[in-house]
This record gives sequence, C-alpha cells and structure tokens, in this order.
Amino acid sequence: MGSGKRSLTTVTMALACAAAILSAPGVAYADPSPSPTPTPTPPPSSTSASLKDLEAIRKKLEKLYHDAAVATDAYNAAEERTEKQSAQIVALARTIVKGQARLDKLKDRAGAAARAQYRGGGLPPEARLMLSDDPQQFLDGAGRVRQGEQATKGMLAEMARTQEDLKQYAKDAAAQWRKLEAHRKAKAEAKKKVKKQIAAAEELESRLEKDEKERLAKLEREAADKAQTDWLSSGVLDDIKGAATDQGKRAVEYATAQLGKPYEWGAEGPKTYDCSGLTSQAWAAAGQGIPRTSQEQWKQLDRIDIEDMRPGDLIIYNSDASHVAMYIGDGAIIHAPRPGRTVTIAGAGTMPILGVVRPDA
Repeated sequence: MGSGKRSLTTVTMALACAAAILSAPGVAYADPSPSPTPTPTPPPSSTSASLKDLEAIRKKLEKLYHDAAVATDAYNAAEERTEKQSAQIVALARTIVKGQARLDKLKDRAGAAARAQYRGGGLPPEARLMLSDDPQQFLDGAGRVRQGEQATKGMLAEMARTQEDLKQYAKDAAAQWRKLEAHRKAKAEAKKKVKKQIAAAEELESRLEKDEKERLAKLEREAADKAQTDWLSSGVLDDIKGAATDQGKRAVEYATAQLGKPYEWGAEGPKTYDCSGLTSQAWAAAGQGIPRTSQEQWKQLDRIDIEDMRPGDLIIYNSDASHVAMYIGDGAIIHAPRPGRTVTIAGAGTMPILGVVRPDA
C-alpha cells in the first residue's frame, strides 16, 4: 500500500509540474506526434518599422523634400534677381563714366569760352565800336559774340542737366546696390533652408535598414501608382489630343536627352538639374526663353486647360507651384523629382496638379 501511495503521489506531482511548465507563457514544447518540424520564420526585428511607421516616414520625407523645393525656388529667384541687379549696376556704372566724361568736356569748353570772353571784354561795346576801323567788322564780330554767348548759355544748361543726370544715376546705383544686398541675403537664407530640409530628410532615411528602405520605396511607388490611376480614371486622357509644335518637340527632345542625370537643387545643367532648371533649359534649347523658377513659370506663362494640353507644355504641381514637369504625351511627364533621384519619366497625375502653362502660346 505504502509503495502504491508513494507512486501515485509521485505521478501527481509530475503531472502538476508538467501542467505548470506547459502553461508558462513563451515556453516551447515538442509535439508528441513524430511529424517533421518546418523551418521556423524568424520574427520581425523589434527595431523594424511597421507599415504604419513607414507610411508616416514617407509622408514626413514628402514634406521635407517639398519644403526643400520651396526653398530651392526662393534661392533660384533670389539668384536670378541678383544677376539682374548686378547687370543693372554695371550698366549704370558705364552710364556714369560716360556722363562724367561728357561733363568734363563741357567744362573744358565752358572754360575756353569764358577765357575768350574775358580777353575780348575789357572795353564796353560802345568804346570798341568807336575805336574800330571797320564798323561792319565790329558788328559782325559782335554778332558772333552774341552767338557765342548763346552757345555758352546752352552749354552751361547742358552741363547742369548732365550734373543732375549724374546725381540721379548715382542715386539709382545706390538703390540697386541696396536691392542687390537684400537679394544676396535672401539667397543665403534660402540656401540655409534648402540644406536644412535636405539634411533632415537624409538623416531620417539613414536610420532605416536596407529592407525598410525597400519597403519605403515600394510604398512611394504604390502611392504614385494610385494617384496616376485615379487621374486616368477620370477620363482626362480622352480629351487630350493636342499635337506638339516644332518648338515643343525640340523642348521634349532636350528633356528626354537628360534622362538619368542627377537632381541637384539650384542646377541648370548640363550635368545636373533641379525641376525648373530642366524645364527652363529645355525651352531655351528650343529657342524660347522662359522664367527660371516654377513659381514664375506659373505666374508669367499663359495658362491653358488640361484637356488642351500638348507635349512640351509644363505642368505645375502643388498649391504653392513648388514643382514643375514637362508633359510628353500619353499621360506622362519628364521631370527632375528631388534630391537622391534622377531625371525620369513618370505619370502626369502622380502629384497634385495646380495647372498647365504653355511657353510657346
């Protein structure tokens, strides 16, 4: 009996221990059946970003690069104004030099006339008439003197005008210098903002693992594909039948030849481009000068309806006109997207369209 009780007690305790072990969380145990065990799939890394996290990162990167594009446009605009202001200052400086040379000549002529008058003006005209052997000659001389006096008055008036002009030119030059300095400061400030936004984006991307970057790139493609599909589903291409002009064809050919070249903010080629650098240079190659920045392209070029769009036209994106691309037909564009990307072909509806402008209207 005693031995049987001990055996039962031992079995009971063993079962209790087994039950406790099996119920413990996270403890693995073998299947009693002798079936082959599949190779286990490693669990996701605790540091790997979830789909939700990656979508948040995608939107954050989109905003950072958008802000960088806005700052790039401001930099390009300030640079363009700086160049224009510098040219105006150079032109004013040349005008001032020419004006000063003219004033010096007028002063020399006025001095010579004054000396001549002084030499012939020692006696009053009545006395010179009485002492003259030839009254007619005197009268002729007097007429010439009056002409000389009138010429001198005209010359003095011209001197006064030239001096006033020079003063105005100097004021204009000073004003242009002040504008130039303001544009230089704006350019420097915009440059800081561009670098700050790009650095923040690059730092954010650098924290991602290789597989996370691949998943992020997939998310970006999916978002672009969805936007393009939605745009095409509207039937917009049904109404777009415009044919490119000769200039438009040349602009498209130029842009197409730049495919694969890196994006670089503030760049106008030939090795790197930003978005408006590509479009402005493409149209310059086609013989049509257009504004340098996407915002000025939107402001200054003729706007057209989307259904009237033709290859070579420019599509302006985002509510602040911070991006531009060239339409090439069949619902596609060529553009320089953002830092870290190259000049590429994409769907025209992959970004929010603000409107369409035509350089060769």
